[in-house]
Amino acid sequence: MAKKSATVAVARWSATNPWRAIAMWVVFVSACFMVGSLSGTRQPTDHQLGMGESGRAADIARLGGLQDPARENLLIEARTGLLDRAAGQRAAADATAAMKRLPGVAAVAEPVRSENGRALLVSVSMSGDPNTADSRVKPLLDATALIQQRHPALKITEVGDGSLSAGINDELGKNFGRASTMSLPITVLILAIAFGAIIAAGVPVILALCSVFAAIGLSSLASHVLPASPTINEVILLMGMAVGVDYSLFYLKREREERAKGRGRIDAIEIAARTSGHAVLVSGVAVMVSMAGLYLAADVTFASLATGSIIVVAVAMIGSLTVLPALLAKLGRAMDRPRIPLLWRLTNRPERAPRLWPALLRPALRRPGRTFVVTLAGLLLLAAPALTMKLHSSTTDDLPRAIPAVQDYDRLTSAFRNQGVSHLVAVQAPSQYSSRVQSALARMPGLTDDPLFAGAAVEGVRASADGRVHLVDIALPYSPNSKQAERTVASLRSTLVPQALAGIPGVRYAVGGEVASNIDYAEHATQKLPWVMAFVLALTFIIMALTFRSIVIAVTAIAVNLLSAGAAFGLLVLVFQGRWAESLLGFRSSGGIIAWIPMFLFVLLFGLSMDYHVFVVSRIREGVGLGMQTREAVRYGVTRSAGVVTSAALVMVSVFAIFATLSMVEFKELGVGLSAAVLLDALVVRIVLLPSLMIMLGRWNWWPGRSVAPADSVSAVANPHERVLDLV
Repeated sequence: MAKKSATVAVARWSATNPWRAIAMWVVFVSACFMVGSLSGTRQPTDHQLGMGESGRAADIARLGGLQDPARENLLIEARTGLLDRAAGQRAAADATAAMKRLPGVAAVAEPVRSENGRALLVSVSMSGDPNTADSRVKPLLDATALIQQRHPALKITEVGDGSLSAGINDELGKNFGRASTMSLPITVLILAIAFGAIIAAGVPVILALCSVFAAIGLSSLASHVLPASPTINEVILLMGMAVGVDYSLFYLKREREERAKGRGRIDAIEIAARTSGHAVLVSGVAVMVSMAGLYLAADVTFASLATGSIIVVAVAMIGSLTVLPALLAKLGRAMDRPRIPLLWRLTNRPERAPRLWPALLRPALRRPGRTFVVTLAGLLLLAAPALTMKLHSSTTDDLPRAIPAVQDYDRLTSAFRNQGVSHLVAVQAPSQYSSRVQSALARMPGLTDDPLFAGAAVEGVRASADGRVHLVDIALPYSPNSKQAERTVASLRSTLVPQALAGIPGVRYAVGGEVASNIDYAEHATQKLPWVMAFVLALTFIIMALTFRSIVIAVTAIAVNLLSAGAAFGLLVLVFQGRWAESLLGFRSSGGIIAWIPMFLFVLLFGLSMDYHVFVVSRIREGVGLGMQTREAVRYGVTRSAGVVTSAALVMVSVFAIFATLSMVEFKELGVGLSAAVLLDALVVRIVLLPSLMIMLGRWNWWPGRSVAPADSVSAVANPHERVLDLV
């Protein structure tokens, strides 16, 4: 017998020392969560999020000490009709006095009346770091609520940087709680159907939840090195529940299969460790390597998503390889209790061959060439819309309108049109040219003549104390995602600002703001995507080639996974770039895909596809090693793995689909893309496309080596158990 692998050695120690292994796991998870809670989470600053020309504009403003403070706006409206001027003025005076008394307020501007006479606006500048305004805005919101109580005939609301961010964070928290609440019972139900026993269904869920809690703690700790994205906990939940349950499911199914053959408890655990445990190890490494590709994006958001995903996958993988064998050994036959009568009989009939999978596999076995061509054409057709994908950053237009703070924002921009978008023109020049810069920015030739800038409000030029930095804000009545807003940025960058500042020696300038940041972020993501893809493809090729000692297996793995990802992208474009699915999924289409979604989806899908690919190909290789011809080995491997792969896919799809029901459009896109890709991967790629391709390739599948030595003869195998242990 071959020397015991690391997965077998760890599993055996855990199985023979179950209480130690379980205690170590509990201590590890508790320590991670507690340390993370104590350390807190550090989020990225605007400076760290900036990139391209908009990032340079923010840097120039920071250099001059002219960063915009967090601003809150008190919107005073009539309940119906026009605003009574006297009542409005009394409320505005009350609001001004109340806000000036608050310690977190730096300044309060004079009230401004809207053009239609329906509203008054009182602008409040907060003191302190603008990036932490959401955590310090509550006293202002409380004061606004009191002002509303004193003026019941009017409608007085507050909307601004901190309050809008706080409202979004509250919605994220609700989304996070709803996803957790919905995913658990659905996952347990699917596992109960798969195992036919309550404890067997509960163990994978408990381990996955432990992985999520530990990863959240470790991610908080890691955020002090790499700042964490606001959505990182949601991504950790999504990833942790999906891969954590999958890994445990693979392991448990194989251990149960071996026990059904009459193996002893420890022997069954060892075989599961050497086969499914090995597949879990390879899959986990593949997912982590894929996610590491996000670091090449040179973006703090992608780095955060990569860090959180790598942590939760690593923890889930470690849990499956260490504490799961201990639980199997300690629980023993209790793992199959209490039994669900009908489901237990359906899922525990080892003597009866499955009927569904051979039926689905029949076309690939009988006519592999024709089946491959038809399936390939279908996937390419589904992937075709991906060629028209448009990327944009998430803006206020993408926020759920059910959030009260967003509703207040909509009323604000409706009453005061120049509150829509604001471009920042930042200029750095030697101090002796300060007057020339101010004059150029104040008059900016061509700005008043361009119809695109009709209705623009140009604020006064702000200068740094040393006269080296000057800023001017240009407010426009456009939506952040509108083509008009994008064209105004292009006009400022290519024509208006260069012409205004021409001839000033040593001048350095940049155009920033929300719209400019969106444009720069989308361009950055588009430029980095090919490099990330190349990294993921290269590392996946190396991992698969080393795992199966076959270049052909590595190439086919990349090819079929690219098809899965392409089909998912095509479906994503069909659903979210059009308007037909808006009422179905409860979102408002912006005509594009959130810029970070495709890159994150690609690396995640490539990693998760390895779960199924490694598991299925490993079982096929077992068949080849036992002396079967390729066609029979494919039948053997797919029929033996299809049940567990489908169960795992259903768990993943159920978790991902829940995210498609949440209110934030990012989660909807993530949920639809992932659930569609996993479903296609499990039911089409692994049961139809891959088998037909491997049958056509025959023994070339294992080129340049062989899956086993010395010969593929079943007569050479005295003990299939021993042979299986030597194969993988």
